[in-house]
Amino acid sequence: MSDTFRLTLAQLNATLGDLAGNAAKARDAWEQGKAAGADLVALPEMFITGYSTQDLVMKPAFHQDAMAAVEALAADCADGPMLAIGGPWMEEGRLYNAYLICKGGRIVAKQYKHFLPNYDVFDEVRQFRRGPISGPYDAGPLRIGSPICEDNWYVDVAEAMVESGAEMILAPNGSPYYRGKFDKRISTMVTRVVENDVPLVYLNQVGGQDDQVFDGGSFILNRGGKLALQLPVFDEAIAHVDFHKTEDGGWEAEDGPKATYPPLVEQDYHAMVLALRDYLRKTGFKKVLLGLSGGIDSAIVATIAVDALGAENVRCVMLPSEYTSQASLDDAKDAATRLGCRYDFVPISEGRKAITNTLAPLFEDTSPDITEENIQSRLRGLLLMALSNKFGEMLLTTGNKSEVAVGYATIYGDMAGGYNPIKDLYKMRVFESCRWRNANHRDWMLGPEGEVIPPNIIDKPPSAELRPDQKDEDSLPPYEVLDGILEMLVDEDASVADCVAAGYDRDVVKRVEHLLYIAEYKRFQSAPGTRLSKKAFWLDRRYPIVNRWRDES
Repeated sequence: MSDTFRLTLAQLNATLGDLAGNAAKARDAWEQGKAAGADLVALPEMFITGYSTQDLVMKPAFHQDAMAAVEALAADCADGPMLAIGGPWMEEGRLYNAYLICKGGRIVAKQYKHFLPNYDVFDEVRQFRRGPISGPYDAGPLRIGSPICEDNWYVDVAEAMVESGAEMILAPNGSPYYRGKFDKRISTMVTRVVENDVPLVYLNQVGGQDDQVFDGGSFILNRGGKLALQLPVFDEAIAHVDFHKTEDGGWEAEDGPKATYPPLVEQDYHAMVLALRDYLRKTGFKKVLLGLSGGIDSAIVATIAVDALGAENVRCVMLPSEYTSQASLDDAKDAATRLGCRYDFVPISEGRKAITNTLAPLFEDTSPDITEENIQSRLRGLLLMALSNKFGEMLLTTGNKSEVAVGYATIYGDMAGGYNPIKDLYKMRVFESCRWRNANHRDWMLGPEGEVIPPNIIDKPPSAELRPDQKDEDSLPPYEVLDGILEMLVDEDASVADCVAAGYDRDVVKRVEHLLYIAEYKRFQSAPGTRLSKKAFWLDRRYPIVNRWRDES
């Protein structure tokens, strides 16, 4: 029996539902592995379908097509290395999240996911049956166990596989990004390695799927927890790794490249760029447009869009009213010019007057209020959607997490659109991201280098400019206060008393809590956006729209 084993890791970007396209990517990876003399080519969890499928996987026609696609792939990859690929599998009327091992033209082994995640963005208890813990499969010179994603966060599955003879753990994952997740991942996997005294291969997928981003970052740990290989984050990568048998009969991976993890602000920014790029690519859109107000939120969204798609695919539209300052007019045009994208100037005054005149008989004997302010925002939404319809460009919304949380946005107005890259980015992080982008450029950015966001946009007080001399702080606490309270109430599920104990004024906390709850109906109708935290609005945090409870602590 050989004392060496070559493994090809394929950290690739699947498109959900594109069975033929995903199979083609798997086949190409297998061909590369074959050319490199690999014994086994491995792909991530549920790769044949893409992940997360949500309820689509329960549709019989879909999972039957997926199973047939794996069987056809196995037949195509008969003459060469083994192929391991994730996909759904139906057995005896039960649907499993499976890892399928193909050899000699057929599926020779199946590993079923045992622990099904049912928290945060995951609903696998709804979609799959819990599988039995499988023994290892024969991979030639050694035996391998493949706990699937969640299985690796518990002691049981890897331990049972090693006790049954597994000499290596190959863990296929569909693990989505959230800020700071890598440290938790690697520390947990080091624990599995130390417990079982075998090397562990952590293979994660990469790419955007709706609001989620899979960040890749696959790695290999040798016995003792020593890092042998680290693939980059947010990029596709194929790596060929040699393992050799040690004097004590165990296995060890040879040292390979070790990509470094960038700082969190860069990870968030890369996630937003990748999420938008893949959302467009996978839904079939080629171009985007957005309202460029001269403010910081639309400026960072425009920059993300240009970095994701290229300046030639981004249209920025300034829609001024009589309340739009000259500084905003100048800053918006400056931002578009620096980015190199198209800039259109569409005043709304004439349309606003027409709407005001139309409503005048009904509004007689009433005083102007927020209704008239919101007409401006809704008129902008109407005009932007008209451009979207006419030219086939997806409209991006530009509300940050602070605004989304407290409803500081106009439904059917500035909330109109198909995607919001900064939906999970608090306002203070928007400032941080702008400063970081102005100071840094990476090869995955399609936009220009340098100060692409005018410094004046970053430095001036935020304003919706819907009435004379309006500032955000007229309606909201200062953003450093607002964000601190929201991070406690939303991200940490803290109580009002907890916030007060942290030093925040109780009346301010209660007001923020009230705004958070009454804005639920707006969020229910908002565009999807990139998930950056464990408490993004949508699947992470699911609250009722009708809710009269308030925290009186």
